[in-house]
Amino acid sequence: MEKDLGGYRKSYEKHELLLKDVPENPMELFQKWFYEVDQFFIEDETNAMTVSTIGKDGYPKSRVVLLKKYTYEGFIFYTNYESEKGKAIAENSHVCLSFFWHGAERQIIIKGKAEKIAENLSDGYFESRPRGSQLGALVSNQSDAIESREYLEDKLQKLEQEFEGKEIPRPDYWGGYIVKPVEIEFWQGRPNRLHDRIRYKLQKDYNWIIDRLSP
Repeated sequence: MEKDLGGYRKSYEKHELLLKDVPENPMELFQKWFYEVDQFFIEDETNAMTVSTIGKDGYPKSRVVLLKKYTYEGFIFYTNYESEKGKAIAENSHVCLSFFWHGAERQIIIKGKAEKIAENLSDGYFESRPRGSQLGALVSNQSDAIESREYLEDKLQKLEQEFEGKEIPRPDYWGGYIVKPVEIEFWQGRPNRLHDRIRYKLQKDYNWIIDRLSP
């Protein structure tokens, strides 16, 4: 099998990103970009991000998850702590997050350290989830091999009966992580592949150094 993709090209011409226009704190620029994409490029699932970890086997692995909250401190998502990604984070908390918003021709790459959030915060978010999603967290031993789709559906049916009319508790193996950034790069597509790349690096005094990178 062979397919030459050398002719796939797109000219990026929608926006620019100049050093004179960026704030001192990268979270303010993230908030601005997130709002613009969310409002004006509705074809994008704005909070979909790629989470990359280094597995216990030494290989990096990336998967798309949903960002559920961001603050000046960092980026929060939820998962099964016993999943492949959870085990990888337990071994090596250094992770990378990335957003690619093709409609706006923008990308953000975030290096940071992941840590579990407080249990009461995970409880609060779990309680806000639809009932089906709550049950899904109980049904799935995430990343484990299973015999069939029917196995999951049978397990779900049994749990629906077990918890009928009852509150569904958050399992202790499910909760949130916050990724506290140490480096954030903003990429804006530009014509002729001369893209704008602005990088923020966190210093020991908690200030950010801002650089323009060559495309």
